Amino acid sequence: IESLTADGRDRSLDHKLSDMHLPKGSPEAQIIAELAPQENEIVLPKTSSGVFNSTNIDYVLRNLETRHLIVAGIVTDQCVDMAVRDAADRGYLVTLVEDACATYTEQRHLACLNAIKGYCWITDTATVLARLQEMQP
Repeated sequence: IESLTADGRDRSLDHKLSDMHLPKGSPEAQIIAELAPQENEIVLPKTSSGVFNSTNIDYVLRNLETRHLIVAGIVTDQCVDMAVRDAADRGYLVTLVEDACATYTEQRHLACLNAIKGYCWITDTATVLARLQEMQP
C-alpha cells in the first residue's frame, strides 16, 4: 500500500484517518522479496481499501482479456472482501483462496467467508494449484 506521493496526500480518507502511510519509494513500501515481481509483471500501487477504486486494475485486466481472478490477501473482511465483491460486480469470475487470506481474528475471517460466498468460489491453495496444474499443456 504505497502512496503515490511522498506526503501521502493522494491516500483515501480511511488511510488518512487510520494513519496508514507508506511514502512513495520508502523501504517500508517495497514489495517483500518472496513476492517481488518477475520480469514484465505489472504492479499497481493501491491507495485505498478497494483495489478497483484506487487503481486502474479493471482497465488493465480487460486489456489482458482476463475473465477469472484468483484472490488472496490480508484483512479478509475489508480489502479482500471489497476486491471480491467489486470484481464480481464487474463481471469477473472470482476464486477466493481461503487459506491464503487472513484478518485480525479467525472469527472475523470465517464470518467474512460466509458473507461473500455468493460472490465467489471459495477454496484452498492446494485445490487452486491442482487446477492450475491440470490446465498446463
